[in-house]
Amino acid sequence: MSDDSSPPESEASAVYRRMRRVFGDPSMRSSDARKRAAGARTRGASSPFGAGRDPAGLDDVIDSLTRVMGWTSPLARGELLSAWSSIVGEDVAARSQPVGIEEGVLSIQCDSTAWATQLRMMQGDILTSIVRTFPDAGVASVRILGPGAPSWKRGPRSVPGRGPRDTYG
Repeated sequence: MSDDSSPPESEASAVYRRMRRVFGDPSMRSSDARKRAAGARTRGASSPFGAGRDPAGLDDVIDSLTRVMGWTSPLARGELLSAWSSIVGEDVAARSQPVGIEEGVLSIQCDSTAWATQLRMMQGDILTSIVRTFPDAGVASVRILGPGAPSWKRGPRSVPGRGPRDTYG
């Protein structure tokens, strides 16, 4: 006989202790409850009232969204086209307008050949101002276009003739 005063452990209590060790507290018996508990431990800052949940400003959110999505260059190009008068001034903007940006080349359409010549002389200053103000636009050069000349072609079966002659003289 042994002098142990503790009663022998029943098989049921041994199974209970083993299950508690394997599966945790009996109040969390369901797998859903275990997932919730594990998620609460890993979630941390994303809990509704946890640390790091201060609201962010809308401008910060939109800036990060445009960076993540890669929209900075198209947005800068659109902003450049809309801010044309602030880049070149009101007088020049009244007589010229940016047509578009393709492959790093900004095309500018002028009202007259005189204004096209004037803008060609200002081309370096315009490009410097654009690169300084809108670096994300990706403008590497500027192409100045004169006014669109009228077409003297009439109909689908037009043949090359002697031209308009002294129309501009």
